[in-house]
Amino acid sequence: MSTEPLVLAVDDEAGILRLMKLELTAQGFRVMTASNGEEGLRIVEERRPDVVLLDVVMPEITGLEVMRRIRERTNTPIILVTAKDKDADKVRGLELGADDYIVKPFSLEELGARIRAVLRRTSGQDSERVVRAGEVEIDLTRRLVKRNGELVSVTRTEWLLLQHLASNAGKVILNAELLSKVWGPEYRDDLQYLRVWVSRLRHKLEPEPGNPQIIKTLQGIGDMFDAEPGARQAAPAAAPAAATAPD
Repeated sequence: MSTEPLVLAVDDEAGILRLMKLELTAQGFRVMTASNGEEGLRIVEERRPDVVLLDVVMPEITGLEVMRRIRERTNTPIILVTAKDKDADKVRGLELGADDYIVKPFSLEELGARIRAVLRRTSGQDSERVVRAGEVEIDLTRRLVKRNGELVSVTRTEWLLLQHLASNAGKVILNAELLSKVWGPEYRDDLQYLRVWVSRLRHKLEPEPGNPQIIKTLQGIGDMFDAEPGARQAAPAAAPAAATAPD
């Protein structure tokens, strides 16, 4: 059975679909295509692709609506593909659950690199520790996040960012390092990604997101998870438990 990643490309432009299928196949991916949102949703349900390339502007069902429906069913990574290049559009796509965002026209080599980066960061390994900060507890072994004793649902990307910060609690992690570790080296200069996801984590973990005490930012330098002194300890042995929700 083939172990090559299965990519689903959803776009209403037949020429773009043909080009993506030809090039991505040459890069070592298995590729399926769909010319509209309904067909894309059916393939997601039946074939469970490893990543979805999703055009934003499509007739009948927009890419953002397709993404919303996919997120209700699965946590499959999604890369939005669109001609819109405004920062507000990018942020909106990320906030609604996209793992990445690439603007037309794009290089097919870059698209392949983005796909590989998304796949890399969805298969990270966990450290064997528990980290605490105030009422927040991060179990890095079982991928559990608690606040005031209650489980907190975090998305896959939120978890990867939190994992890297908490694993280095008390240390300032440079912006470029965070972006490279969580999203891949292709993103080391994209501070907008970092600010969006740090903000999302703060709203889930901080009592006052506007006055953060757990995830602190040193402007222009990096971020730090401010754990309590002595709050890091070995986590008890337990079977892994999924704590992440779809992005």
